[in-house]
Amino acid sequence: MIGRPRPQGSVEVSGAPAVVVGLDCITGLQTARILAARGVPVTGVAGNLGHYACRTRVCREVLQADLVSDDLVEALARLGPRLPERAALFPCTDLAVLLISRHRERLAPWFVIALPDHGVVEMLMDKISFLRHAEDNGLPIPGTVIMESRADAERAAMSLTYPVAIKPPIKSAGWQAQTNIKAFQVGDGQQLLDVYDRVASWSDRLIAQEWVDGGVDSLYSCNAYFDESSRPLATFVARKLRQWPPDTGTSTLGEECRNDEVLQESVRLFAGVGYRGLGYVEMKRDARTGRHLIIEPNIGRPTGRSAIAEAGGVELLYTAYCDMVGLPLPAGRQQRFLATKWIDDRRDLQSALYAFRRGELTLGGWVRSVRGPKAHAVLSGSDPAPFVHEIVQVARKAARGLASRYRGTDVPRPGGRTLERFAAIAPRSWRRRRSPASS
Repeated sequence: MIGRPRPQGSVEVSGAPAVVVGLDCITGLQTARILAARGVPVTGVAGNLGHYACRTRVCREVLQADLVSDDLVEALARLGPRLPERAALFPCTDLAVLLISRHRERLAPWFVIALPDHGVVEMLMDKISFLRHAEDNGLPIPGTVIMESRADAERAAMSLTYPVAIKPPIKSAGWQAQTNIKAFQVGDGQQLLDVYDRVASWSDRLIAQEWVDGGVDSLYSCNAYFDESSRPLATFVARKLRQWPPDTGTSTLGEECRNDEVLQESVRLFAGVGYRGLGYVEMKRDARTGRHLIIEPNIGRPTGRSAIAEAGGVELLYTAYCDMVGLPLPAGRQQRFLATKWIDDRRDLQSALYAFRRGELTLGGWVRSVRGPKAHAVLSGSDPAPFVHEIVQVARKAARGLASRYRGTDVPRPGGRTLERFAAIAPRSWRRRRSPASS
């Protein structure tokens, strides 16, 4: 574990510390900023100290550890005795959640961990286990076939309504060694079989799921925090306005909204499994039927859009911190519908330019879409270095890509060796049966 100190920032810190695991991503950066702004002393843990988010000034210290192996647990065990008191632990990646959940007893002397039982963690994180749970408990999900063989694919081709998305239970090392695409969309049964034949070796099992009709603004989310009794102490509903990549991407612009059906189904899902901690559910309104269907849950961690809750007056992450360390809960836990937005400036510009070129967005429409109070994913006047370094890193990557194209060669894809470590820590149902591809 390698560490380097950081300037404190303008807020005088006090009280129980927080440790943010996965500082080297937008979610980790936002979490550190939100907690530090409330006076919480924050230590960051990152896999890549060169990541632009690690340039933040809000952390007391930034440590390096391998976030996709047991090295993370060892690093936290070394950090724990140095802390002045038990720290609230905020994992910000799925694999960090899984590792911390598995080793919670070892970490308990130094960290407060807000997670449900480990079996619940694995069930909710594994798409196939969750889909079976949803079917058994009457939760609203799209028509789905789990494909473990060519016969299953043929059954899906005959029984599902098109279009259909084909995706893995999790983007494992084997999947990511082949593609960065989250899901393939197919328009008929023959296309489904063609895609299945092409990608079946990339994952033990695949999911064929009916595509829910509707635009990106039909995608709603509920962020929430549940206490030890599975009571929701804070909730916040929002929806997407743009995403990148455009069809199956991550939100780049979102806005808060009221949707009682999304809120009620999210609370029902988590309360029904005895849930504790931060939880997130994405749902989509089917334009054909008007039903809201669950796309996926994310558990145990903040999400990219957790910051919109804070900007909208709901202190979601600070509520989690206070509940974890035994402090009085903040007053701001009720959504007030202030028309707050959240924007990932650089990626939203990509998404907007794509829409401009397709004639789907006008200049006036773009101005209206970004107008109003908002939280920024990376941009910050009080903590500018991460955004500056993000732009520099993107520019350098683009320059290398142009140079490589000019030479007629490919840029090597980074991270392959790290991705292979999925196989060592993921649940058995996530692993590939054949040997992982070389990086």
